[in-house]
This record gives sequence, C-alpha cells and structure tokens, in this order.
Amino acid sequence: MDSWVRFSAQSQAKERLFRAAQYACTLLGYTFQKSGASPDLVAKIKQLEAHMSLGRKLFRLGSSADALEAAKRGVHLSDSVLRLCITVAHLNRAMYFACDNILWAGKAGLVRKLDQDKWSQRSFRYYLFALIMNLSRDVYELSLLMERELRGPKGSSVCSSPVSESREAVSGSGLGLPALPQRLRAQLLLLATVLRCNPPLLLDLLKNTCDLFIPLDRLGLYRTNPGFVGACGLASSLMSILTITYPWLKLKP
Repeated sequence: MDSWVRFSAQSQAKERLFRAAQYACTLLGYTFQKSGASPDLVAKIKQLEAHMSLGRKLFRLGSSADALEAAKRGVHLSDSVLRLCITVAHLNRAMYFACDNILWAGKAGLVRKLDQDKWSQRSFRYYLFALIMNLSRDVYELSLLMERELRGPKGSSVCSSPVSESREAVSGSGLGLPALPQRLRAQLLLLATVLRCNPPLLLDLLKNTCDLFIPLDRLGLYRTNPGFVGACGLASSLMSILTITYPWLKLKP
C-alpha cells in the first residue's frame, strides 16, 4: 500500500499510466481492425488514444526544466563515458519535451497555424537521440560489469557459481576456431548472469529497446505496424511503472 501511495503521488507516474493506456489503445485498435471489428468501435478507440496522448502532453509541461537539471547533475560524473551518455541523453530529452509542449499548445489552440507534422518529426528525432544515448550507457555499464566479473576473484560475485563457470570456460578456451563455440557460450552465460544479478540494468535495457522502435517507426527509419508499436509502448510503460513503484529497480548513474 505504501508503494502505491508513493506511486500515485507523482505526476510522472500519472503520465506513465496515461502512456500505458494510450499504447494499449493503439494495440487494441490495430487488433480490432485486423479482426474485422466495426469501424465505429475502431474509431472510438482511436479517439480515446488521441485523448490519452493529449493528456500525457499536459502532464509533461515543465519536464524540460527537470531534464536540464538532470543534465547538470550528469556533467559532474567522474566516468567520462557515463558523463557523455547521460548528459547528452538528458539534453535531448529536454529538447523533446520542449517540442512536445509546443505541440500541446498547438493542439490546445494556443498557437495558431502550427505545423504539427514538422514539430512531431522534430520531437521524435530528439527522442531517438536520447534513446540511443541511453542504450549506449546501458551497453557500457554492461561491459564494465562483465569485465569486473571476469577479472574479480572467484567467489566474490553475488552469482559466484555461474560466473565462475564462465570464467573457467573463457580462460580455458584457446584462440583456434574449434574453441569459438565454447567461448561464445561462455560469454552468453556471463551476459545472462550479469543481467540476472542486476535487475535495474536489465529493466532499463529492455525498456529502452522497446521504446527505440517507436521513433524509428514514426520517423520512417524502420517501419513496423501500429500493433507492434503499441505492444512496445505498453511494455516499456509497464516497466517504467515498475521503476516508479519500486525505486530500487531504477538504474542509478
């Protein structure tokens, strides 16, 4: 109950709920349309999706300032790679939110003759750049953890047994071609073990990967379909809700 009270008290949590509902409508609308449902039902679901999208934009007013503050904090990180990835990601998020606020003003009638398509494309470009930097940060942290597990003393890992096995497999493999499958198997075992022992990193990696398909589709860089976009958006929204409800699941800088 305490987790739920903390969750509902945050505007970001409300925005995540609206986001989950929006992409659930996207997925349902595509499913019903493919299954031959009545046009009226599909139209009502799309209208509900549009209302949810507009409501999300209202919750995101002022989020640019929060992203800029996060970018300022990122500048002071000691690790140069993390400093670059986190700072640039937050700066792109700030620009994305600024474009999103302009779009909200246009849809609310506060700004006349606004080119919605141009500003939407611009916002998704910033969103894509932010996700690329977030994924780069995830991959970097994953590589650091894997290297630490391999170089650390045996038994020092939280998941010492599987990691020890992967160490032995990697160190015992030669450089010839016959040893490649064993080495690859050991690396995959190490990867799975590190992710299993670090739920925040695993969740962040999955969430950013799901989100990546949204701007790729909207920008026309990798076309999928509304059903796939809706499923990815719904999955990433649920993972975001988990990190808000249980803060220990959120990846720390």
